[in-house]
Amino acid sequence: MGSGHRLGRRFGWLWGAYGTSALGTWLAFGAFPLIAVQVLHAGPAEVAALSSVGAAVGAAVAVPLGPWVEFRRKRPVLIAMDLVRFAALLTIPAAYALGALTFLQLLLVSAVVAAADITFRAASGAYLKTLLPAEDLLVANARFESTTWTTTIIGPPLGGAAIGLLGPVATVVADAVSYLLSALGIRATGGQEPPPERREAVPEGQEPAPERREAAPERREAAPERREAARLRAGDLLDGWRYILADAALRPLFFNTALFNALVMASQPLMAVLMLGPLGFELWQYGLAFAAPSIGGLLGSRLARPLVTRYGQHQVLVVAGTLRALWSVGLAFTGPGAGGLLLVMGVELGLIFCCGVFNPVYATYRLERTPTDRVTRTLSAWAVTTKASTALLTAVWGVLGGLLGPRTAIGLAGVLLLATPLLLPRQDHTSQREPEPARSHT
Repeated sequence: MGSGHRLGRRFGWLWGAYGTSALGTWLAFGAFPLIAVQVLHAGPAEVAALSSVGAAVGAAVAVPLGPWVEFRRKRPVLIAMDLVRFAALLTIPAAYALGALTFLQLLLVSAVVAAADITFRAASGAYLKTLLPAEDLLVANARFESTTWTTTIIGPPLGGAAIGLLGPVATVVADAVSYLLSALGIRATGGQEPPPERREAVPEGQEPAPERREAAPERREAAPERREAARLRAGDLLDGWRYILADAALRPLFFNTALFNALVMASQPLMAVLMLGPLGFELWQYGLAFAAPSIGGLLGSRLARPLVTRYGQHQVLVVAGTLRALWSVGLAFTGPGAGGLLLVMGVELGLIFCCGVFNPVYATYRLERTPTDRVTRTLSAWAVTTKASTALLTAVWGVLGGLLGPRTAIGLAGVLLLATPLLLPRQDHTSQREPEPARSHT
């Protein structure tokens, strides 16, 4: 089955919703820092805080949402998170029109959007697992990855043109509307989502409580979300991390992806400083250097499934995960002129191509190894860690860039990335997955 493999109308609506919101996100790429600089006359420290503090606060807010969402139907949560992002982003143009926009508001909105992003991603993974059979998950994740890179290619140039014509606030409006359209698309998926179930360990030889065993069926079915939310324990907040760290395959993959993403993202602001400062590149050249290579992600995502079919999931995961770590050190050798621009584009093309192969395979592997009743908590813990580690290393590399210079700090990040393949799972654990609880589908 190739690219024409059909996943059904419901997945089609979900895919369309994802593509719409992804395009809106890339249209507004860089809008908040531009608003901070152009409208609020913020300095470098405030702009850095907008990226790091907003993400860190959003990650902290998302921690209790993971276990809370776990025991609720996921489609209403997805719609709610889209509407939260829509409403939060709309406060920016509203305040701007009234002349009341402040840096604190930008910071709060970025935190709310970050928390909603994490919650949405976690809930969408669980929803996808109930929507499709296991054999279709890689196809679905490859399509999401392909859409990500497609919108990465077309979004920033269109957003840049819109910013030039209408100002950065206009792209925030477009981003907000994209979340509203996404909510409508998810609502259109329809169908009946099975109620979430919570498996509880019962000590050996002990019977379940009589009142639960003898409860009437209609009483057991009444408002399962409210019942589970009321039983939420403080320990559930850490359950996602506990499950990841106890799993022999997920544990190394967790540390690998968190460290890799954080190091790659930490060097991006320094590349902007280096290219737009000492090397003298124009803004359009900087944008081209990072947008055009995204075609590699599109190609890589289309190859992911054929490669897994031929070589196996684990081998593709390890090889692609290793190859993606080899490129970034080359950015430290960026020079001025056409040669430097071509070097950046070549490095980014190789990096993004390998990520395009790795990401859908890793996303599928993670879903397959996680029982359905733990997916949201696990993905929440994963996303919170990634956001927090990225915010931390971005701040650290900002300091290193000031002390050592941007080129040296970029090279240091590239050297450390060379060690991240050591954290990839070395053994194939596909035969050791925890069995799924029995569940009915309507």
